[in-house]
Amino acid sequence: MRPVGALTPRRKRRGPGWLIGKIVLWLTLIAFSIAFLYPLVWLLAASFKTRGTVFDNRLIPQTFNFSNYVTVWQHLPLLHWLGNSVYIALLAAGLVTISSSLVAFGFAYFRFPFRNALFGLVLGTMMLPGAVTMIPTYLIWKDLHLLGTTVPLWGANLFGSAFYIFLQRQFFLGLPRELFEAARIDGASYWGLFRRIAMPLSIPSFIIVFIFEFQASWNNLQNPLIYLNFGDSKQYTVPLGISYAMSLYNPQTGGEGDYQYVMTAALIVTLPMLIIFAFGQRYFIQGIATQGRKG
Repeated sequence: MRPVGALTPRRKRRGPGWLIGKIVLWLTLIAFSIAFLYPLVWLLAASFKTRGTVFDNRLIPQTFNFSNYVTVWQHLPLLHWLGNSVYIALLAAGLVTISSSLVAFGFAYFRFPFRNALFGLVLGTMMLPGAVTMIPTYLIWKDLHLLGTTVPLWGANLFGSAFYIFLQRQFFLGLPRELFEAARIDGASYWGLFRRIAMPLSIPSFIIVFIFEFQASWNNLQNPLIYLNFGDSKQYTVPLGISYAMSLYNPQTGGEGDYQYVMTAALIVTLPMLIIFAFGQRYFIQGIATQGRKG
């Protein structure tokens, strides 16, 4: 109950400017949402169209050709492409998450000479363009006799990533150091500090890194194009497979211009990433909220 004589707080009146601002904000959000969703809606519509109408820009097809999905599974080894990409992406994401988190924990917890300089050197590697290291990296895998295998697509992730090291270090720095000191007094090893304290309290950062790298590996066309010298199209990854489908149906390379099959295949291979993001989006929000509280 409110004490007798206490002043009742006045509610702040919201004028017409507040309402106009809200309307402008919502209209802006709706406009950006439509702009980002349009390509996906167009792709969905194109997957149901016929050869002659695939590029007519209609978001609702005149006739829905459901047989496209059956024909795609018959003509293209989509299941093999999906399996290869899932295998490579899981290895790449899992390895870089573990390796980067170990390095990040070392930079966040341990105190040693030249720590900041060494961390700055790690961050400096992000300034190197990929084209600079492409040839030396290729020669390394060639000397290891691993060309034509999937190892180059995930093997480098054993050594971590500068961006992910920076990201996870920021999470680890936000953890109370008293927890680690108390665990050390109780006899916990350094590995125990990482496994029993740092990891459980930084789950959002692990999931964010995993999803980022999974998406990067899933959409990577350049590396499979360089290292996967397979003659069988069943050994391709998803981006390489879609590129193969484009050339297969291209009239200039002997195809008949059945690009509706390419659109259908592109939509099918996009679904796994949409599902992963749907399950992982709450960790993105949780990670942003956690960083906001630290600030």
